[in-house]
Amino acid sequence: MKNKIVFVINYFYPDLASTGQLMTELCTHLTEEFDITVIAAQPSYAGEKINVLRKITYDRYGEIKVIRIQLPEVNKNSKISRLRYISSYFFNALSALLKEKNIDLVFTISQPPILGGFLGTLGKFFKRAKHVYNIQDFNPEQAAVVNYFNKQLIINWAKKADKFNCSYSDCVIVVGNDMSQTLINRFENKNVPHHVVINNWTNEDVIIPLSKNEPDIQQFLNENRLDDKFIIMYSGNLGLYYDLENIIKITKHFKENKNLAFVFIGEGAVKKKMQSFIGKHNISNVHFLPYQPKEFIKYSLNAADVHLVVNQKGIKGVSVPSKIYGVMAAGKPVLGVLEQDSEAEMIISKSNCGVVVEPQDYDGIIEQIENLYGMEKVELSELGYNGREYLDQHLKRKISINKYRNTLNNVLQS
Repeated sequence: MKNKIVFVINYFYPDLASTGQLMTELCTHLTEEFDITVIAAQPSYAGEKINVLRKITYDRYGEIKVIRIQLPEVNKNSKISRLRYISSYFFNALSALLKEKNIDLVFTISQPPILGGFLGTLGKFFKRAKHVYNIQDFNPEQAAVVNYFNKQLIINWAKKADKFNCSYSDCVIVVGNDMSQTLINRFENKNVPHHVVINNWTNEDVIIPLSKNEPDIQQFLNENRLDDKFIIMYSGNLGLYYDLENIIKITKHFKENKNLAFVFIGEGAVKKKMQSFIGKHNISNVHFLPYQPKEFIKYSLNAADVHLVVNQKGIKGVSVPSKIYGVMAAGKPVLGVLEQDSEAEMIISKSNCGVVVEPQDYDGIIEQIENLYGMEKVELSELGYNGREYLDQHLKRKISINKYRNTLNNVLQS
């Protein structure tokens, strides 16, 4: 008889959030060995909202039982709206979790912040199950970096609460080696919870290097007036933790270069601010596009000549930008705006798949764009293919999923 694992993960197919895509692939690959139930919100991350009448609905995704929670719409620029969304998710997810029977292991992620881990803590206590806590982002550390909360009392309380979640779990999974150090620092190197590092991934069988002459890529370029342009692309969440509201200002330096285009694909809290800057300065070579359908991402990623992979200053050890794996799979060079010795920076350095600038070094970003723009095509392509080769050797999806499988089995047998 298979062990039953309940994944309480907020985002799940068909949600477009990166964690939703990762967790969907993970759960799908684990169904042969485990009985999987998923508790997740109704899709809403990028406009793919499905309207239902009931608060909780039951569905199946292949072999997976899926419990969907209907939640209020969230305005990401409003703290009150976020709080209403998070609290509604927490109480409904907890209710659904407590109704499940014969649970062997509860798997939770660090979303919503703190409360994601707390769902696992409560699940372990009430259901007498094991708990694996997957930290995709450390909070409140992440929120503190961008001054989302400026009350130290709240930050201290939140950190203590999440430390308790970590210490009460049977295993903590972090997604970068720098994050492992953050966990150790949290506990001041004393009684550090059992933890493992497992990198995130992309589907390298689907996202592969493609020529711009590919018909679907040509159509994408033509429809968005990007033919014959040198494209600097950012594809992902235009959120609070990437300094994009300031990075966008460097585009003013390239305003007159009609052969160069900046393309930002995605949605998020700072998108309107970015668009406002472009409008105010009448910059015509910056393009904002919505999230692309999942099946089209392999084409949109390959439309770029260089990809931006960025994090705000202070995010080292707190979060790892998952987009780096898709960029490397597409064989495209990376312009990283990342702190020294952060996970993504170390990957770029080890693989020699691009260049890195320290966060908030805007002159450095301009300089590196000029360098990349001036490179010979062969040299630029070589950087991109270095990334693909490194990913194939060290960061394939199968490698990470097998690490999850082994970790779950080890916890269940302990």
